[in-house]
Amino acid sequence: MALGEFELIRRFFHRAGSGNGDDCAALQPSPGQQWLVSTDMLVEGRHFLSTVDPHALGHKALAVNLSDLAACGAAPRAFFLAVALPQADADWLAAFSRGLFALADAHGIVLAGGDTTRGPLNLCITVMGESPAPLWRRGARVGDDLWVSGTLGDARLALEAFRGTLQLEREAFQACRTRMERPTPRIALGQALRGVASSCIDVSDGLLGDLRHVLEASGVGAVLKLDALPRSPWLAAQDPTMQHRCLLTGGDDYELLFTAAPGAALPDLGLPLSRIGRIVEAPGLFLRDAQGHPVAFDGRGFDHFNTP
Repeated sequence: MALGEFELIRRFFHRAGSGNGDDCAALQPSPGQQWLVSTDMLVEGRHFLSTVDPHALGHKALAVNLSDLAACGAAPRAFFLAVALPQADADWLAAFSRGLFALADAHGIVLAGGDTTRGPLNLCITVMGESPAPLWRRGARVGDDLWVSGTLGDARLALEAFRGTLQLEREAFQACRTRMERPTPRIALGQALRGVASSCIDVSDGLLGDLRHVLEASGVGAVLKLDALPRSPWLAAQDPTMQHRCLLTGGDDYELLFTAAPGAALPDLGLPLSRIGRIVEAPGLFLRDAQGHPVAFDGRGFDHFNTP
């Protein structure tokens, strides 16, 4: 017997007590909190490979949305899932939903509703979170230090390996593939940066592209130090051109890029934080090498309509 739409929802996405069996969900923020809402879509062949493990895809579909909440310093509360499927494959759905709910449970977030239909594989998640004092992109001030969490570029390095433009040893490939397919949303860091960071954004479309969003929203410029960009040993082993490509325009890192006043007391969560530059008054983005010399780099962040 073929798996129908409502049986599909009941078996793989309905959870007792979640309240996602009605036509609408009734939600209310906690006293003194604001709702923070974000939507992201993942399309097969554009955001993920057709060979991706469905458990990993369930994780990533929610993780990239949680990363937006992290960038605003929000605590996750609920999410909605709209999914188009070429077919109702029970084994695929079971693995996908396990990956999805494993991350949801880790962050105490519930699936409050959604929709399913038949079509090319497409995943669209809307997340809702709360914050008493959200972080925004527009608050960077002249003189602020520029910081980033974790390391950058490994997801792009994995993509280059999949494309066959380079070869990685097995350990390096697996580590980079994990960064690409199972990103870690920096929820705890985002909340800890409330009252500390003057602006914040997650690095999803590449460092240069996302930093430019902050600069444009804040009406300032930035000096970025290439040698200070945090990278894994696997990326550091590549030639400079590949390093710069992955670090500056790679995307899919889902680390937090933020600004803070010099000497600000940054949170210690066991996650490396690297000071990579400073905010300046002159508009624009200025790249510098280890000696402080200007570096020319022809590249912007990822753009769904202008990036191959």
